[in-house]
Amino acid sequence: MDWKWKLGAAGAVLAMAASAPVVIGQQRAIRTVSNISAQDKASGAKQHPELLKEFGGAYAGPQAKYVEGVGRRIAVQSGLSNAQGDFTVTLLNSPVNNAFAIPGGYVYVTRQLMALMNDEAELAGVLGHEVGHVAALHGQRRQKAAQRNAVGGALLGALAGALLGDSGFSGLIQKGIGTGSQLLTLKFSRTQEYEADDLGIRYLASGGYDPRALSDMLASLAAQGDLDARVTGNARSTPEWASTHPDPGARVQRAARAAEATRVSSKVRNRDAFLNAVDGVLYGDDPKQGVIEGNRFRHPDLRLSFAVPSGFGMENGADAVSITGSGGQAQFSAAPYSGNLDAYINSVFAKLGGGDGGVPAGEVNRTTINGLPAAYRTVRASTQSSQVDATVFAYDFGGGKAYHFLVLTPAGQGLGAFSAMVQSMQRLSVQEAAAIKPRRVDVLTVKTGDTVQSLAKRMAYSDYQLDRFLTINALSANSVLRAGQRVKIVTW
Repeated sequence: MDWKWKLGAAGAVLAMAASAPVVIGQQRAIRTVSNISAQDKASGAKQHPELLKEFGGAYAGPQAKYVEGVGRRIAVQSGLSNAQGDFTVTLLNSPVNNAFAIPGGYVYVTRQLMALMNDEAELAGVLGHEVGHVAALHGQRRQKAAQRNAVGGALLGALAGALLGDSGFSGLIQKGIGTGSQLLTLKFSRTQEYEADDLGIRYLASGGYDPRALSDMLASLAAQGDLDARVTGNARSTPEWASTHPDPGARVQRAARAAEATRVSSKVRNRDAFLNAVDGVLYGDDPKQGVIEGNRFRHPDLRLSFAVPSGFGMENGADAVSITGSGGQAQFSAAPYSGNLDAYINSVFAKLGGGDGGVPAGEVNRTTINGLPAAYRTVRASTQSSQVDATVFAYDFGGGKAYHFLVLTPAGQGLGAFSAMVQSMQRLSVQEAAAIKPRRVDVLTVKTGDTVQSLAKRMAYSDYQLDRFLTINALSANSVLRAGQRVKIVTW
């Protein structure tokens, strides 16, 4: 699985060699491949920069080298290659709980998911799980299933998929939104997730780690998902396994049983080494990419801010902010700007239509939003059975810079629920932009008298401080801390 349970077409193309069975305890054999082919290497090398761009780029902190070493050591346990140098393991600068792997020896984990972990064995278990998906050819099967069920023309895969069908305007996702990992939902099946769990546990055992670590990590991820749902009320970073996978508690228990079935007595967790590495890692949004606080997005470098409608979720990517909810879907991004908003809007529509004249002509309307010159245009796209309104709403920020929303709503609604959103766009003052600071993980040593409650008050949040502290440390409300114990907090 990927740990946000999303992996797009860029990471789903597989072409692997002959397979061999793997048996864990009394569980059934899992067919796995035994090498990295030249085709895999070429495919992975092509997809790698695309994935880096999609997930905010490679993280540049000292944690990256540590993750690379752990990932390579666990990856060779898969049998895909005995040479650690054949694997490219990347720590991604993303605020989403995610990890995935693609053929060719490419393995990825986000800094956010790393921050949720509590020891090296958990990190190895997550990376081993992802390598297991590749070894078992799961991505190849998932891609075939997606192709069978594919619907042309989808903005974020949901509303537009139902409304656009296979119309001539179906270039929206391919040419306007992108088919990257965060925008295309391709879930592994329950069986595939179980198999990857089993393989990850096997790799832990053969690598000398405590095989129970993956079960512990699954429990932390489930707790984080519950917390995210309570805090945000949306699925911005909530693992989506609940819709197609067994109860998280049952999943954790199954992984624990699989660990026992390995009959490996190793209890190596390397907690201190891991905590030394994760100390100082960026947590949550990177201000250089903009930050999401509640329903508001703020970007200090671009010096802009906007708010999304209540009940809508935001996903902050490297090049765009995606907004989704029951009343429609939208994306905020930028395009080349010559100083003419009419030309800007038409260029966005032309890109969506693939430059083939498929977008109908229409008038661009002018307005002013919070002192910003703005313009917008809505076009009606027809399908065989329904229609959709597509709106480009653009703003001139001066200095040759412009930004826009692309909005999709059911036909006849125009901007619909997004009217307030486009009206909320505003400049940030120099002072407001400077006040946006990053959060980081701080590993500290418990002192006599410290409690989970007292340390939770040091979390850099105004809400759910205790819940956040407990979740990031895999603790319960009745946990008793001891002097000398090391724990994580999140600070400014």
